[in-house]
Amino acid sequence: MSHLTRRQITLAGAAFSAAIALGPRKARADLRKLKFGVGLKAMGPSVISTLIGEGLGYNAEEGFTLAPAALGTNANVQIAIDRGDVDIGIGVPSFGLPLLAKGEWQGALNFYEYTYPYKWDVAVGPDSKVKAYADLKGLRIGVSDFGSTEYPVTRNILRNMGIDPDADVKWVAVGNGVQSGVALQRGAIDALAYYDTGFGQIEGANIAFRLLPRPSGLPMIGGQFLTAPKKFLTEQRALAVGFGRSVAKASTFLLASPEAGAKVFLKLYPETAPRGASTEEAIKAVLQASQRRIKLFKPPYQGAKMGQINPEEFTEEAKMFDYKIAALDGFFTNDLIDEINAFDAAKIAADARGYVG
Repeated sequence: MSHLTRRQITLAGAAFSAAIALGPRKARADLRKLKFGVGLKAMGPSVISTLIGEGLGYNAEEGFTLAPAALGTNANVQIAIDRGDVDIGIGVPSFGLPLLAKGEWQGALNFYEYTYPYKWDVAVGPDSKVKAYADLKGLRIGVSDFGSTEYPVTRNILRNMGIDPDADVKWVAVGNGVQSGVALQRGAIDALAYYDTGFGQIEGANIAFRLLPRPSGLPMIGGQFLTAPKKFLTEQRALAVGFGRSVAKASTFLLASPEAGAKVFLKLYPETAPRGASTEEAIKAVLQASQRRIKLFKPPYQGAKMGQINPEEFTEEAKMFDYKIAALDGFFTNDLIDEINAFDAAKIAADARGYVG
């Protein structure tokens, strides 16, 4: 990755070392430690399906314990994957496809899609006169920051509707999470473009908003993936399949009972509960932050198995942002999907519905 500086690589390594030093929860000496990197500053409900397999025993069934590391950014995760500092990380096409187009992709493979498209929306205040995307012309649209995915995606959608994203609207960076909701509430912006779990945070802060109806023909882009070096997938295939299966089971569990999944998550990460919150309030907070994302765990394609990757998502995103990519060979694989899905989904769903914590 020639565009990454030595300082960025050093910082990524430091972030990984600090995060991984915390170690897995309740690790057992007889289980292999699987190092897992996510592009967050701290573990949260947005990656709930990758984490609760530890508390449900799914990881132990596959012979490993998870050592998750919050590395701060998607770039740091990709660096950690390429360096071998993590076994598996969360990969995002918005970061990986530009590298592929430049010939700078280091050869990792996306092997399981754990969050499917589409996750962005535009919100307005509850009393706003704006009723549709077409009404956004001439208004101020907030985004968390100009490096986040909602900015280029919403720009492209407006462009396709005949609204010039440079001349017809004004873009304002308003910060992440509740901060962005406050900007909308106070009238610093007329509308807010954001993604599912971000809106969940705003909702959890009791800030009222109204999502605009999505226009037709939205691009099926924005999936998130489990990504690993080719060497790891070859030499540690059973471990990669095991983690994918754990995530697939956890996704099935969450789809059957989001509340049960929230309880498991809070047992693993009690520090994520709001300060002073009761158990019920903490569960509600996790649900508000994760329920929109949980809906995206199931593939939206007829006949697709859990985690199966549709390469048309990559093709569509490359076309949208004018990335010149000759082929997707070496960027993804579905070779592990059949093995990953070798479990009794009905039993997992029944366990979720009967879970008492």
